[in-house]
Amino acid sequence: MNEVFDIRKFDEYREDNRREVKKAKGGLPHSLWDTYSSMANCYGGVIILGIVENPDGSFATTGLQDAAKLKRDFWNTINSASKVNINLLTDDDVKTYDRDGDVIMVIKVPRAKRELRPVYINNDIWKGTFRRNWEGDYHCTPSEIRAMLRDEPEETMDMTVLEDFTLKDLSEETVQAYRNYHSAVRPGHVWGKLQNEDYLEKIGAAAILKDDGKLHPTAAGLLMFGEEYHIVRYFPEYFLDYREVLDPTIRWTDRIQSSSGDWSGNLFDFFFRVYNKISRDIEKPFALDGVNRIDDTPVHKAIREALANCIVNTDFYLPRGIVILKEQDKIILQNPGSIRTGKDQMLRGGISDPRNKAIMKMLNLISIGERAGSGVPDIYSIWENEGWNSPIVEEQYGPDRTILTLAFTQKQAVKTGGKNKRKKQAKKATSISKTYENKKKVVKYIQKCGASSTSELAKYLGLSTSRTRALLSEMVFEKKLLPVGDGRARKYINPAKYLDTDS
Repeated sequence: MNEVFDIRKFDEYREDNRREVKKAKGGLPHSLWDTYSSMANCYGGVIILGIVENPDGSFATTGLQDAAKLKRDFWNTINSASKVNINLLTDDDVKTYDRDGDVIMVIKVPRAKRELRPVYINNDIWKGTFRRNWEGDYHCTPSEIRAMLRDEPEETMDMTVLEDFTLKDLSEETVQAYRNYHSAVRPGHVWGKLQNEDYLEKIGAAAILKDDGKLHPTAAGLLMFGEEYHIVRYFPEYFLDYREVLDPTIRWTDRIQSSSGDWSGNLFDFFFRVYNKISRDIEKPFALDGVNRIDDTPVHKAIREALANCIVNTDFYLPRGIVILKEQDKIILQNPGSIRTGKDQMLRGGISDPRNKAIMKMLNLISIGERAGSGVPDIYSIWENEGWNSPIVEEQYGPDRTILTLAFTQKQAVKTGGKNKRKKQAKKATSISKTYENKKKVVKYIQKCGASSTSELAKYLGLSTSRTRALLSEMVFEKKLLPVGDGRARKYINPAKYLDTDS
């Protein structure tokens, strides 16, 4: 006996247009297989045979003439390699139900794992691959298909060794800046004293090419440390763009572009240039003491995680590049490429599957980004704790693009009464003010006295050695100071290019 069918159980599939109904009066509809391909290549979904949707959005059953035969035909067809390249379904995914005396068939299509995509029909990957948007099923472009094929292997594209490039194509200045950060956040690391060539190989920025036995940059190394004009030789679509649109009457009030020619244009420098501009307006202190963050706030961590997530999931072969928009009340981060784990899994967390594993490793080495798949759920949690409207994740296709919007707007008015809350706010404001003043004192002292040790600065500031070390680590992270030497011999100097006595 058929189960009783309740269409309301499938309301969840309305999101992202994951529900499709078909009459199927004359047998299996030809369009059924387009929809199977499109759902498998997107978010999955449900196909219901024997129902029509009325213009007002209500449903009416048409019934199936011979449900048993239709079900046999379905299984025979989906298991035929000449029709579908892969069957993703199990017996539990295809069921018949009774609704108002009519028999209908419900087919649940799962999202295909990235190593199984693209799912295509008629034995033709270029003409038989579909995706789904709000208008229904559409043929994928060759660019979209190639993007899915690039995502299949476990070895990500940024691990590729570039035989036409040498280590001279990397920016020595950027490599040294990265090493300084690595040394600051992980003092005494075993790789800290290696020569540049060995160091770059250890972090995944270079590898030995079997053909010539020589060390060449990897794609990750070129993207992180290369000059922009070298990067576009291998990635013609490479483009990084940061825009501040703080005045709606002006197209932008500040802009950073990778192609401007007045800076390296690589990922490492872009990350910190953008992060410093965004975090500048978040009036909360943070500090680093080696690998232990002292005054780091959840919001700062969330911003770093969002930027890192944007970079490590970018498909650098696709057009339009990375675009970061900073508006008065929100930040919008856009990157080429779909979400490899799928949006639902990304929001649940627990699975880390970055598109650029080598780049993620390099960021992790300087304590940026998460490897546990918890980055995006953590961002949502932080926004919830702040009382802000939830972040929004969107996927676009043709070409693939992922968009994360972080709004700084309150869900509702927050009451600020109460003595305890006022005391906490006053204490926090005092702490911020003291940190700000101490930073200015450090800058002025080093300007006057030159390279200075932690103990010298602690005595000058009247702070403990541990608190001074945390303050200096924060300033290194913000590119306000540069550490020189190791261990007890370490001193700090003011690199002129990052000097900003008003910060």
